[in-house]
Amino acid sequence: MKYTASLVQLHLDEEISARRADALARGIPVADDETLNYLLVMLSATKPQRILEIGTAVGLSGVSMLSVCPDARLTTIELEEERYVEAKKNFADFGVSNRVNAYLGDAGEILAMMDGRFDFVFLDGPKAQYEKYLFDLKRLMKKGAILFADDVLLYGWVSGVEPTPQKRHSIVDKIRSYLSVVTADKDFMTSVLDVGDGVALSVYVGGAETNK
Repeated sequence: MKYTASLVQLHLDEEISARRADALARGIPVADDETLNYLLVMLSATKPQRILEIGTAVGLSGVSMLSVCPDARLTTIELEEERYVEAKKNFADFGVSNRVNAYLGDAGEILAMMDGRFDFVFLDGPKAQYEKYLFDLKRLMKKGAILFADDVLLYGWVSGVEPTPQKRHSIVDKIRSYLSVVTADKDFMTSVLDVGDGVALSVYVGGAETNK
């Protein structure tokens, strides 16, 4: 474990921590501790009112985000029905269902039909689709909103720290393309950080007046 990760102390409700551990044991891709801690630090600092999450999984990151943003509402999208159903149960169990709009389906299709403006976006869905989502995410973000993209270094393959397995070259190329596009985009200020499995943190600084 790297030194910075060893310092992480997640201040979560014990039941959330227990359900996260259970989900990990079942192979469900919940955010790792270092990433979730950094995500919650950013949310605690910025206190967004409207959060968009791509990749609900079983809803535990969503519950955690709402726990540090008691006045926020969450819109979240999940492709797999079994996870979506479990997420709905978790939202109910933790008493946040009235602050969540949960969608089941393909994020690319759902984003294209959405309107409104979000203060914070947690992008943690299919990594190969990150660049595809970017057009609609920009349209849905307020000026000054934060786009927090997870897993962008992907086991060190994207950065070249670790050799990429033959079967993973395609997804690595797509993540690299996303990073190239978002860092070159003058509507964003972006920093790529070695947090967890890699985070690209982008602040939306451009766009039309209607995005304010």
